[in-house]
Amino acid sequence: MGHYKLPVDVLVRQLEAAYERIFALYDDVNSTLVPSASILPSALKELGIASEELQVAAEELNQQSEELVATRAIVEAERQRYQNLFEFAPDGYFVTDLQGMIHQANQAAAQLLNLSQQFLTGRPIAGFVLETERQAFRSKLSQLHQSKRVQKIETVVQPRLEEPLNVALTVATIQNSTGEPVSLCWLMRRLAKRSSSPAQEKGYDPSQDYPIHSYAKGETVPLKPQEICLVNQGLVKLSTFSGNGKEVLMGLAGASMVFGSTLTSLSIYQAIAMSDVQLVYIPQEQINTSPRLANLLMPKIAQRLKQTEKLLLIAGQPRVKDRLWELLLLLKQEVGEPVEDGVRLNVRLTHEDLASACCTTRVTVTRLITHLLQTGQVSLNKHYIVLHD
Repeated sequence: MGHYKLPVDVLVRQLEAAYERIFALYDDVNSTLVPSASILPSALKELGIASEELQVAAEELNQQSEELVATRAIVEAERQRYQNLFEFAPDGYFVTDLQGMIHQANQAAAQLLNLSQQFLTGRPIAGFVLETERQAFRSKLSQLHQSKRVQKIETVVQPRLEEPLNVALTVATIQNSTGEPVSLCWLMRRLAKRSSSPAQEKGYDPSQDYPIHSYAKGETVPLKPQEICLVNQGLVKLSTFSGNGKEVLMGLAGASMVFGSTLTSLSIYQAIAMSDVQLVYIPQEQINTSPRLANLLMPKIAQRLKQTEKLLLIAGQPRVKDRLWELLLLLKQEVGEPVEDGVRLNVRLTHEDLASACCTTRVTVTRLITHLLQTGQVSLNKHYIVLHD
């Protein structure tokens, strides 16, 4: 049979009842000129009952106190065990707030960053990231607590008075009893070699580290100084103007293609969204210092140069109908999607758009498109142009 634990509130009520009975006897004695012979036995009986209740309560409290001491010792032993696991783990461990301010760091973390543990506490973890990687890291940090999944980040840290280190960070969000995120736990491991080869970087998506900007069809896409635009979705027309005010097509940037003011020497250069567009801006200085970004973007810049050569060839065609057909073939290559009866251009183009790209009039393009429809070289599928072999 288990030991019965007297609840504290029940004990308090029993003691209060005993006190009330004793005080009642005391009032009877004071209110009677000649004390009754039964008062003394009653008083002794009440005092005896109260004494027994106090003794039981004292024993119960003593036992509960012993159990609490034993429980506290067990909890302290468990806490110390986990503290030792944290402290002497072979990998670097950090505990930070949601903004990345370090609250705890173990010995391995201090060794990785070549700094005493006491000087790590209270400092932002982003402050140890290499300066050229810091903006991308902070962008990722601001989104970490929004996910309940364990997340992984590869970056470069700068230990004190040592060479930069390539590290892998595994981050988990800690929540309170109501499910609100309260802190972040970090595991830092040194990487023998950072994955920065072109083959390895194919899966890298800069939109994970840089904000996505959206523009509707017909909007002008701002060209920011010393920044390169990487298109995630849609098609952007790049153009300039000749001396007589005519628009001249300089390029078409589709998904995974780049453009920007740093890639041209023209004083007049504009970018117009030919469909709904999503893109990111990447600072040139970060491309210069980040092998990962350079390996990703250099082939895309080369792709733009090759496209420019093709557009020069198209512009050299003396007849408008040849310019239009060559432009459609270029679009087939850049934004084409195979369908059952040909290749569909995955962007809605008006006759005005095609006329601007071919440096001609809308009326001329309408006449030429009508001819292509009649000959079966193209067809329309929900306002999308389909080219047939």
